[in-house]
Amino acid sequence: MTQVTCDIGISLDNVSAGVNQSLTQPFGDGVGGGERLHAWMFEHAEDHRAELDAITAAGAFVMGRNMFSPGRGQWDLGWRGWWGEDPPYHAPVFVLTHHERDPIEMQGGTTFHFVTGGPREALERAREAAGDRDVSVAGGATTVNQFLAEDLIDELRLHVAPVVLDVEGVRLFEGVGTRELRTVAARVTPEVTHLVLRR
Repeated sequence: MTQVTCDIGISLDNVSAGVNQSLTQPFGDGVGGGERLHAWMFEHAEDHRAELDAITAAGAFVMGRNMFSPGRGQWDLGWRGWWGEDPPYHAPVFVLTHHERDPIEMQGGTTFHFVTGGPREALERAREAAGDRDVSVAGGATTVNQFLAEDLIDELRLHVAPVVLDVEGVRLFEGVGTRELRTVAARVTPEVTHLVLRR
């Protein structure tokens, strides 16, 4: 049976994104363009190739609307995601939303599907699409917390940046209840600490 994985970047004070996310501030107030959390991905990619490859290795993905779009409410049908016409997923992506929208086919094999029935419906559809490959919960933290609260994630891969943001923001593990996880792998670099946790 396939497993459900999740990769998410956080600060030392557990912030994944600031408040007031927008087109000009996709990571919200106080986080900038995400550089402080994700420099390891963009400035030191070759030093973290195994972790980067693992992020996009799944056969299907689930993400929250906030990760797909800066908008709220009814859809701006001209918006096709943050990643241009060839997103990095190259697989079906199921976007949690309260507003219906037709699927969007992109280059490279990515198709965004919009799911209004909640996390379990999105996961069921992602499992079916992934076949014998894993399903990845791509974020953001609010969506990850929903999946953790329902005990739907088998392997959690945290990428902890050595920075304290000290901002109001979206934090991992808020509202998920008591959890006991075991560490199965860890790798420390100057840019980030990679932790692999399993339930």
